[in-house]
Amino acid sequence: MNGELLSILEHIERDKGIKRQVLIRAIESALLSAAKKTIKGKKGELSVEFDEETGDIKVFSCDEIIESDEFGRIAAQTAKQVIIQKIREAERDVIYKEFKDKVNQIVSGTVYRFEHSTVVVNLGRTEGFIPKKFQVANEEYKQGERLRVYIEKVEQTTKGPRIILSRNTPQLVTRLFELEVPEICEKIVEIKSIAREAGERTKIAVYSHDERVDSVGACVGVRGSRVKNIVKELQGEKIDIVRWSPDLKEYVKNALSPAKIMDIRVNGENSRILLVVNDDELSIAIGKHGQNVRLASQLIGKEIDIKSASEISRMVKKEVASLSKLNGIGAKIIKNLAASGIKTIKQVAESSVKELIQVPGIGKKTAEKIIEQAKEVLKD
Repeated sequence: MNGELLSILEHIERDKGIKRQVLIRAIESALLSAAKKTIKGKKGELSVEFDEETGDIKVFSCDEIIESDEFGRIAAQTAKQVIIQKIREAERDVIYKEFKDKVNQIVSGTVYRFEHSTVVVNLGRTEGFIPKKFQVANEEYKQGERLRVYIEKVEQTTKGPRIILSRNTPQLVTRLFELEVPEICEKIVEIKSIAREAGERTKIAVYSHDERVDSVGACVGVRGSRVKNIVKELQGEKIDIVRWSPDLKEYVKNALSPAKIMDIRVNGENSRILLVVNDDELSIAIGKHGQNVRLASQLIGKEIDIKSASEISRMVKKEVASLSKLNGIGAKIIKNLAASGIKTIKQVAESSVKELIQVPGIGKKTAEKIIEQAKEVLKD
């Protein structure tokens, strides 16, 4: 048995990467525990030594070797159990380290089984889990189906590593493009931004660092071959590939594709954008249930408001409407307001009472009244 045990230790050290000393210390510890339960009637502290050269196992009590037939019989079984346990621990550590290094990457697997609302995926050496919150609502997962999944995180548990996978993160689409488009891996084409409503639609903004390479064309592929492969993997999800631009207005136009934009107005802080489109383009720009404008807003990182040309025309007419439409002010007050730089109803609505009472002929009550009227006019 001793020679066989040494051969086993050597084999494990070579194939499993577990150091022999780690196994020997573990075997000695387990054998000592077994010795304390097995050897009765001995005084003094027991100790166990494993001879690394011969494989012999000796039990000592106060430096005296103890012979025990009963202990000899269980020694082999104890050593076997320790080795199996250590192999399992080592394999768990290897799997943990392997997949820990793959966090934020994608791997392929096969749908293996279902645990309540969680999909269990066979990843080869281990299993991964897609919780409900990381699934795509309209995807149907079938046993035996092959999937590409994104590794969200890897947790170390008492039962071994637990690998959490995702199918609904935007980063899954990013990684699929990196695998499908060589120009992205070569850093010729860069993914600048991505916005996704999983299972429905994704917008991805790309930019080429080489003017000879068309960023959108590279991602689409010959006859759409590259993007088609990604759409197939995502079970038919629509993908809009748009050209990123350092010019905000140009970028916004691209992001709202396929809608055509008449005018773009950016506020002074550059945080909110007003888009004007033809009346017949309004529904296209907004998209089904507001999806197009919502994704475009996420893509560029700014709030977007969309108005039709006719709506803007009505707004402008209200804003520049004559102050004479307001009750309680005559020609003299209108003249005084104009002299103060207030020439439209919109300007009145945006003024404070404190500002208006500075105008000759306007008291507090009149100021409050015309401000309220102006706001009502703009609401209509």
